[in-house]
Amino acid sequence: MERAPVSWVIDPDDPRAPPQEIWDRMTPEERQRVVDALPSEFEISEASPPEGDFHFNAKVAARDTLGGYFQSIGKRVYLACELPVYYPAGRMVAPDLIAVRDVEVKERACWSVSAEGKGVELALEILWNERSKEELENLAARYASLGISEYFVFDRRRRWLRGFRFAAGSARYEPIARQGGRLTSAVLDLDLGLEGDRLCFYHALARLPEPREVLARFRAMVDDLMARREEAEQRLEEAEQRLEEAEQRLDEERQRADEAERRLAEVLVELERLRRERG
Repeated sequence: MERAPVSWVIDPDDPRAPPQEIWDRMTPEERQRVVDALPSEFEISEASPPEGDFHFNAKVAARDTLGGYFQSIGKRVYLACELPVYYPAGRMVAPDLIAVRDVEVKERACWSVSAEGKGVELALEILWNERSKEELENLAARYASLGISEYFVFDRRRRWLRGFRFAAGSARYEPIARQGGRLTSAVLDLDLGLEGDRLCFYHALARLPEPREVLARFRAMVDDLMARREEAEQRLEEAEQRLEEAEQRLDEERQRADEAERRLAEVLVELERLRRERG
C-alpha cells in the first residue's frame, strides 16, 4: 500500500520549515521540494537594519579570513554571512556569520537544519548602529533556545567584544571568560580579539591574516620578483653589451695581427730579394 504524500505549504508571510515529525515522514523528493521553496531572501524586518560598509566589510572580512585559514589546514568548516537558517517549525534566523563544522563546504541558498542534519554551531553578530540591551538579550536568548553552542557579539563602533557559550549541563549561555584580553572559541579552535575597530582571529599567538593582507603580501612578492627580473634582464643586457664590445675589440686585434703578419711577410720578401741582389 502506497503512502499518501505528506503536504507542507510554505506561508510566504511566515516561512517555516516543517516540524521534525512531519519531515521524518517525507520522501526525499518532498523534502527537496520544501527546501527549494524556503525563501533565501528576506524582508528588512526579518533581519538587522542595514549598517553600511562598517558592518558589511567587517562580516565579510571575518568570513573570508576564517575561510582561508580552514582551507589552508584542510579543515571542513562551513561559513556564511546572513544565510537564512530554518529550524524545524521555527521562524527563520540569519546571523551575520555562522559556522558549522564537519559538513560539506559549498554554496547554499539557505540552511535547513532538518535537511543538513545539523544545526548552527557558532553565531556572530556585528554591530555598528546602537542596539538596546533588551534587544541583545532577546537575540542571545533566541540563539540559546536554538541550541547554537557559541554566540559572539562585536560592536565595531564602541570597540567591544563579548562571547557566550552553554554552561555545563545547562541550556543557558554564560559569558566566555577573557584570557589575555581574548575570547576562546571551542567551535573554531581559535581566539577572538580586537585591534582597534577590527575583529581579529588568533591561532596560538599568531593573528590570522585577512585576505586583503594576504593579497597585499602577494602583490609585494610579485612586485619584488618583477623588480628582480628587470634587474636581472638589465644585468644580462649589460653583459651582452660587454661581450659584444669584447668581440669587437678581439676582431680589431685580429685585424691588426693580420696586418702585422702581412707587413712582416712583405719585409721578409724584400730581405730575400736584397740578399739575392747582393749575392
